[in-house]
Amino acid sequence: MTTAPVRQLRLGIAGLGRAFTLMLPTFLGDSRVRLVAACDPRDEARRQFATDFQAPVFADIEALAADPNVEAIYIASPHQFHAAHTEIAAAHGKHVLVEKPMALTLDECDVMVKCCADADVHLIVGHCHSFDTPYLRARELVLGGSLGRVRMVHALNYTDFLYRPRRPEELKTEEGGGVVFSQAAHQVDIVRLLVAGNVTRVRAVTGDWDPQRATEGAYSALLWFDNGAFASVTYSGYGHFDSDEWCNWRGEMGNLKDPALYGSARRRLANVNSSQQEAELKASSTYGGANYRKAAATEPGTPNAYQHFGPIVVSCEHGDVRPLPDGLQVYRDAVREHLPLNLPAVPRSEVLDELYASIIEDIPPLHDGQWARATLEVCLALLESARTGHDVTLGSAF
Repeated sequence: MTTAPVRQLRLGIAGLGRAFTLMLPTFLGDSRVRLVAACDPRDEARRQFATDFQAPVFADIEALAADPNVEAIYIASPHQFHAAHTEIAAAHGKHVLVEKPMALTLDECDVMVKCCADADVHLIVGHCHSFDTPYLRARELVLGGSLGRVRMVHALNYTDFLYRPRRPEELKTEEGGGVVFSQAAHQVDIVRLLVAGNVTRVRAVTGDWDPQRATEGAYSALLWFDNGAFASVTYSGYGHFDSDEWCNWRGEMGNLKDPALYGSARRRLANVNSSQQEAELKASSTYGGANYRKAAATEPGTPNAYQHFGPIVVSCEHGDVRPLPDGLQVYRDAVREHLPLNLPAVPRSEVLDELYASIIEDIPPLHDGQWARATLEVCLALLESARTGHDVTLGSAF
């Protein structure tokens, strides 16, 4: 008896930068998707894609979206282009998987949702770490009711985010730079998933401590939910303490980290003398760049583990849950237990689970436009609260 071949989703890529580089192992390792075309303004990236996939490449998204062989487009362009690129894709009848953050304003989100609805195409927003299996399984456990209602969530993450090579706009908040748009988009999404409620109020402070990188490098916020729960979220990208130390040196991408590499991000920037040189340094290590290293579905010799976004504790009425890269640690009234998870064969396959189910099986996605809009609303409220020093009620104008 033979097994029917898997129906492959024909995916086009808009933007061959860092986000695509991180998703590429997923696309290479999952038989449900085939990369059939791409667009990027960089000649070297287009040449790399054409060589790797024997597929057509274009300089702009209009040409990509017009390709009849493309069913869906993964929009991995810089944040400020997400809204316009989604409109173009939808206008050509293509389903959309757009990177986080969904957009930079709520008005842009509304336009994206409407144009996809009008075109009768699916809109999914990710990768965001709320796709990661440990958080999805923690949500299932909590919603199952055995631990009672969620009362509190604490989430923190300390990284070297701000000292990784950046393009100039990535250090300008008004253009989508800084840790709130790029990193709170992960953390808020995870907390919303675990609480399973709507954020009603936000109080926050942000840190902008390096005049050479004058955007938010840290934040801390308190979120209140309509089901009575509250959550604290804290993030620092200033490259000192690394909270992966509290995750057994398992990194955000599921990789094992070497503590001896402490300070490597700052050292890499030590000889950079201009914003142009820094942008070139970033481009050199992304897809098609001079220092680009071809991705594999898994790193040879590295144990598989799920990706994560720092230590998180979910407190319920009758116990706490701590999602980990390999399972869940559950602290009940009378017993502590570890619930292991089958480790992933393909990183971030959960994104394709949702994309494939929505487009091929017509199953409504969790991470749709309205979901991602709600996360952006919290991120914008975080910035507004930090600016004014006051609580921000959700639904107010920013």
